[in-house]
Amino acid sequence: MKVLIVGSGGREHAIATSVAKSSRVDKIYCAPGNAGIGQIAECVPIGAMEFDKLVAFAKENEIDLTIIGMDDPLVGGVVDAFEAEGLRVFGPNKAAAILEGSKAFSKDLMKKYNIPTAAYENFDDPEKALEYLKTAKMPIVLKADGLALGKGVLICNTLEEAEAGVKEIMMDKKFGSAGNHMVIEEFMTGREVSVLSFVDGKTIKIMSSAQDHKRAKDGDQGLNTGGMGTFSPSPFYTKEVDEFCKKYVFQATVDAMAAEGRTFKGIIFFGLMLTEDGPKVLEYNARFGDPEAQVVLPRMKNDVIDVMEACIDGTLDQIDLQFEDNAAVCVVLASDGYPVSYEKGFEIKGLENFEHKDGYYCFHAGSKLNEEGRIVTNGGRVLGVTAKGATLKEARANAYAATEWIDFANKYMRHDIGKAIDEA
Repeated sequence: MKVLIVGSGGREHAIATSVAKSSRVDKIYCAPGNAGIGQIAECVPIGAMEFDKLVAFAKENEIDLTIIGMDDPLVGGVVDAFEAEGLRVFGPNKAAAILEGSKAFSKDLMKKYNIPTAAYENFDDPEKALEYLKTAKMPIVLKADGLALGKGVLICNTLEEAEAGVKEIMMDKKFGSAGNHMVIEEFMTGREVSVLSFVDGKTIKIMSSAQDHKRAKDGDQGLNTGGMGTFSPSPFYTKEVDEFCKKYVFQATVDAMAAEGRTFKGIIFFGLMLTEDGPKVLEYNARFGDPEAQVVLPRMKNDVIDVMEACIDGTLDQIDLQFEDNAAVCVVLASDGYPVSYEKGFEIKGLENFEHKDGYYCFHAGSKLNEEGRIVTNGGRVLGVTAKGATLKEARANAYAATEWIDFANKYMRHDIGKAIDEA
């Protein structure tokens, strides 16, 4: 098979690494890819939103399967563009990707189908939102309705903060058109857990749980980021939680989307909050998480191509999804100053230390080849250093040890990824 992966981050590198393990695949392309992906795939200079060019490339090169890694093209309808040309593509179509594309839609869906989530109100008028806040209980959560690179959520502790947040999202358009509409919801307390799943429109198969660290600084301080590290499985995702979610959340979501005429095929990422009142849905994503993919995919025993094709063909019920009985931890090496401002173009040294080391991975998120052919930094999140271990503590120790193998100017990381493991 020839496979095309669309995207350029650590998630796409993790997907490419899994695809490369498949005995069914001869050739991998990635558009646009990055320097790390370029070591296992042929990178093609086509942007993720250039649908016509992507479709033309897939036809010209007789691509057997295209895998969409990113949220923007999914919400924009890239799957529809491929399907219109009779091409096989993995990911939800535009009608289904609205599950991530509009927080207002997903909240209304949960309310309609009794899927547990935080109490909320939707707004398209900033004045009405400000009026509502005067009667609301603090702290409170503000969410830009559309896609905002995982950063469009503000947790406000006071009325003044919340009012400033409404202005930022809806009036100043900090997140662009994503802030034309807004969700205001109750603040929930508890542990967050991420659960990824494969879906074929009717059947859902749950992957191993994970837990992300969104804040830039140690102790969950600093600004929200795309994710500074993650671990899998989460010790807080117990058998009881799993049974509850299977009954009231996972299948219920798939069935709700089908009932709405928005049959979902691809990945549903469930962001859960384990509250005192039981698990509740924080958010949905319509693709692999980043960096969750970096700890979940390396532990998957199945051939990823078999599973993705079953999602497309509606035969997922025939797949026995299996994961290794171990753990993985990913520590993101970022550019100092991320997520606000940072310099790029520094040479990355030590990548060769990961070659032929079983259970260790260095997933590239923001890297490129410079004019001299050297791999340099090219983003806020640069690398996802990932390691497996028999236990979470061992995986964590291995991952942090491996961060020492890499060096680049202005390298920055959190030192407490997976610290919650010690409390479990």
